[in-house]
Amino acid sequence: MHGSSCLSQPGISLKAELMTASRGMTTSQHLKTAQAAGICYITSTYASCSLEDIVATAPGGLRWFQLYVHPNRQLNKQLIQKVESLGFKALVITVDAPKIGNRRHNITNQVNLMKNLLLKDLGSPEKGNLTPYLQMSPIDSSICWDDLSWFQSITQLPIILKGILTKEDAELAVKHNVHGIIVSNHGGRQLDEVPASVDALTEVVAAVKGKIEVYLDGGVRTGNDVLKALALGAKCVFLGRPILWGLAYKGEHGVEEVLNILKNEFHTSMTLTDGNQLQCERQTRQTPMRPPLTPQF
Repeated sequence: MHGSSCLSQPGISLKAELMTASRGMTTSQHLKTAQAAGICYITSTYASCSLEDIVATAPGGLRWFQLYVHPNRQLNKQLIQKVESLGFKALVITVDAPKIGNRRHNITNQVNLMKNLLLKDLGSPEKGNLTPYLQMSPIDSSICWDDLSWFQSITQLPIILKGILTKEDAELAVKHNVHGIIVSNHGGRQLDEVPASVDALTEVVAAVKGKIEVYLDGGVRTGNDVLKALALGAKCVFLGRPILWGLAYKGEHGVEEVLNILKNEFHTSMTLTDGNQLQCERQTRQTPMRPPLTPQF
């Protein structure tokens, strides 16, 4: 999704971080719609489909892989090398979930992914079996900035950090030579009272000084939300819940309708707020030192 200039106006990328969905399931509708729309699909460590099935369903799609760091380094390495060999284009490391937060809505709605979610890509490195989430210690709570050098040593994929909300962390991300930041509060489900992603965006954009790309995740419900994120310096936005709502409504066609609604609203907002001025303002920002990661349409 784009404005009049594909080089200066970024698009909407589709996020499906499906552990956050009520049933933790990846569907063919997610994948096919993303491929048809020419937008990025982020596949989570917790996807219920295998990586091979995801690639087979949408072989021409643009895919990034979101890693929840496992305490077993060998398992992390195997997963990263696997997605790289399957044609994924970036590695997204989750940095805002060293431990799962108190998700009261899940308790109220009696949602227990630990009992029901089977992770096809998180089997034993030795046995290659399917391992239920309940039997695992899935997140490494000790991960720190110094660990990034290890990830960089085992992959050629660009590394994106998801879950940055402060100027200080943004500056550290630049210092550690990552390729991008996703400003995100994890859907507001990790810790109560954290800033909204859009409220943290300005200071993060200012902190990186154009040296790396900055994306926005969370709270995008209208085309006007997209416009605000771009005006505040985001390269693109990622969508989560609206995609699930579209799926629940009408499957693949529902997702397509959600994207079309956002696209039309965005273009209307651009027109009514003088999109050319937004384009000029973005062009005056410091040019990124790295080539863009986001698809150009």
